[in-house]
Amino acid sequence: MKNSGSTSIKYPEIPIAQTIVKFCEMNCIRHIVICPGSRNAPLTNGFTENPFFKTYSVVDERSAAFFAMGMAQQLTTPSAVVCTSGSALLNFYPAVAEAFYSNIPLVIISADRMPYSIDIGDGQTIQQKGVFEPHLVDFSYLSPDVSHATATLLENPNQKLIPKKSTQKQIETKQKKIQKSNEEQINRVLSRAIQKSGPVHLNIPMEEPLYGMTTYPLKISQMIAPEISNSELDFEVFKKKWQQVKKKMVLVGVNDPDNIDKEWLDIIDADPTVIMFTETTSNLRMPNAINSIDSLIAPLENANTDFFKILQPEILLTFGGMVVSKKIKKILRDFSPKEHWHIDPFRAFDTYYSLTQHFSMTVNTFFSELFKDYSKGKGSYKSLILGQYRAQLNLGSAYLRDIPFSDLKAFETIFSNLPGRLHLQLANSSTVRYAQLFDMPQHAEVYCNRGTSGIDGSTATAVGAAMINPNPSLLVTGDLSFFYDINGLWNDYIPSNFRIVLINNHGGGIFRILSGLKDSPIYDTYFETIHNRNARRICKDFGFHYKSVNTNTGLKWALKSFFNPSYKPKLLEIKTPRKINDSILLNYFKAMQKS
Repeated sequence: MKNSGSTSIKYPEIPIAQTIVKFCEMNCIRHIVICPGSRNAPLTNGFTENPFFKTYSVVDERSAAFFAMGMAQQLTTPSAVVCTSGSALLNFYPAVAEAFYSNIPLVIISADRMPYSIDIGDGQTIQQKGVFEPHLVDFSYLSPDVSHATATLLENPNQKLIPKKSTQKQIETKQKKIQKSNEEQINRVLSRAIQKSGPVHLNIPMEEPLYGMTTYPLKISQMIAPEISNSELDFEVFKKKWQQVKKKMVLVGVNDPDNIDKEWLDIIDADPTVIMFTETTSNLRMPNAINSIDSLIAPLENANTDFFKILQPEILLTFGGMVVSKKIKKILRDFSPKEHWHIDPFRAFDTYYSLTQHFSMTVNTFFSELFKDYSKGKGSYKSLILGQYRAQLNLGSAYLRDIPFSDLKAFETIFSNLPGRLHLQLANSSTVRYAQLFDMPQHAEVYCNRGTSGIDGSTATAVGAAMINPNPSLLVTGDLSFFYDINGLWNDYIPSNFRIVLINNHGGGIFRILSGLKDSPIYDTYFETIHNRNARRICKDFGFHYKSVNTNTGLKWALKSFFNPSYKPKLLEIKTPRKINDSILLNYFKAMQKS
């Protein structure tokens, strides 16, 4: 990371590069992740020469984009990632898609070859236009300058930017139009990243020479972000419905910590006609809520449809991002609510096939209207659901006391031994699903890349987020997610209080829970993908303290000192038996069926 204290600033000679840098500064986009390359040299030099920016060098483009996204996740304001031309840009796509579905403001800045150099056989050139467009909130493919490398332009037989016999005045007039257009487009795109909280792409074609710098800044317009208007809603109709209905379910997906006012949560918690379902990634931990959805549904899904008829809400109210539990999705699709209301400033997915109203606003704004002059209802909906849930949890606790060491036992031990204040990142697949079964410390902040739910980028995201979050950081990950994203550790910015807990069951253990032919050569090779890797040498290469355990007693002892301060980051590898994890988890849910 670089943050120069120099007061003598140099600027790229290429106007388009200097303009990008200036507009990022004007929009307070401070954190810039830069991937190596030559075509992006004007951007690299422009950002690193300006003391306003904090710049980070990350070699691997896929990791760099997730690293930048992790910072934006914590900042809730844009960060940017910069790359050279060619295939480098394509490696950003997994993070772009994740940012799109997770509403994270990520700015992609790609250098490009000039239009006349595309598809003529030159190296590091691809069609960079349109590569991300389905997963962007805005984009612009900027116009190349004609005042830079003008002689090269005029000599090129393929270029159509300026007539070959252009006068200096004509070139200057053309450049002014290009500059004005580029400023307007850059301003619009960066403003949309902020207002729509999503990924944007700026593509910048530049001609050689690329490394020239100047002490003379361009005169750039101080543009103002356009206003986004919100239509007014008549809340009286919705307030009346909410007040009258006796069965209301509030379901919360991915949600940032501390962004819902406590007074609204207290009203929901105290209302007997409302039951709240939360997930670990919701960062809501309420005493009278269903905080482990699968622990309620899984024990009953093959035996008790009568309970699901009782559970079926008249109004389903949802907010937050993606929901992890497939089981609650199935139940709400099979036992549909009469109305489904979703609160989100940007979009509403019809996840349960029953969406009737999208409230395009913040959750606090919605509740301030809904609960104005509100009195709680009367009924037994909450008590019936909570009674069943708590009885099943008690049976599950008894089962957990007697199980052998396994994934389930390891996760129980991990989550019951976390420090009180923690920045926790969860990898996808089995890790985030196991996390749904256990309570988290009240002040733990939990994040996971649930936008696309992919295993790629969990490590890089966690490292980027750790650069911003002031609390000690922990990534809990599985072996395939970890080994897949090794390059997430290939940077010089990992803080010493960063921790990784790696659950290594030597393959894609979640596939053993799914239906399929287990323990066949095809299954072992192509689904579970069995391996014998461990993280010892990786830790040595990347400067981590390494420890390995394979018993619950060893795990408990290791966790006693794992979070203590240290001069370098730590990784704890937990090796669990591959073949028993699926049966232990399924039997956990069966043990709760006796209620």
